[in-house]
Amino acid sequence: MRALHIVEPRKVAFLDAPRPEPLPGEVLVQCHYVALCGSNMGQYTGDGVWSKIDFPNPVGWAGHENIGTIVESRCDGWKPGTLVLAQPEGYYGFAEFIRARPPGVAALPPDAPDVPALIVAQPIATVLRALSQTGNVINQRCAVVGQGPMGLIWTHLLWHMGARQVIAIDKLAWRLKWARRFGASATIDASRENVVQRVRDLTGGEKVDFCADAAGKPDSMATAAYLVKRAGRLFVFGMPDYNDQPFPWYDTFRNETNIITSVGPECAAFFQTAVDMVVDGRADLGAMVTPRMPWEKAPEAFEMYAACAEGSLKLTLVM
Repeated sequence: MRALHIVEPRKVAFLDAPRPEPLPGEVLVQCHYVALCGSNMGQYTGDGVWSKIDFPNPVGWAGHENIGTIVESRCDGWKPGTLVLAQPEGYYGFAEFIRARPPGVAALPPDAPDVPALIVAQPIATVLRALSQTGNVINQRCAVVGQGPMGLIWTHLLWHMGARQVIAIDKLAWRLKWARRFGASATIDASRENVVQRVRDLTGGEKVDFCADAAGKPDSMATAAYLVKRAGRLFVFGMPDYNDQPFPWYDTFRNETNIITSVGPECAAFFQTAVDMVVDGRADLGAMVTPRMPWEKAPEAFEMYAACAEGSLKLTLVM
């Protein structure tokens, strides 16, 4: 089967790998689409905590946003021929065939007008899980630092959940245009403006009740910490680059900020809900599945994503 692996920092290679066999309780999925994720970029560049991993990476690792058709099933209720969103076992998703098991398998309508757009349901599921831990956001002031794919999803869902205000923050002006499209009530260009002061201005000096850092960078996390009002909530959602990095712990402590984190495969429990939200239009985010590039251009795709190339959001490879 066709597969990718990262042989050294910033070098993606193609290879022919053995086709996996599903275990009891699993399905075998032949993939049609696989998307890149910000969490893949450290393993690609070898930066930060990823500088200690071994190269080459395991074959197919760590793709985890896949759409395909079940070709073999050892799981009751899941039949061959079913189109699914699937979370691969072991996160070996940069491959033509993957093993997956419920709840990390969600049925997709085969007649959907834009099937690859449905791949956005996977990252939506991760934000839904995070929001289940967030507490009330209705009628509250919120901010989202970072407007890559994950930040845009946070912005969109907070808006739909009834937040009083959703302030979108990023250093890239082109991303802020998408944020306005997806529900931001205000945007801040962090490359040009004093973010903390602008948030104060936009909130009448109050700052926000809730802030999600969707970037995970040292400067984004430090900035996010200063946007939260006393006893407010800070959700550290973006994957940090370093285990040890500067953070305003004293001011955060004095502010009595509640810090929340979320990571892991448990988001699979939200897969079908996320799919249903995209299909019925409640989460109208399919437009961010762009660009869509052929499998053969995977090296170029990884480099575009790592460079935050303009227009590169939920970049998806077509098998």
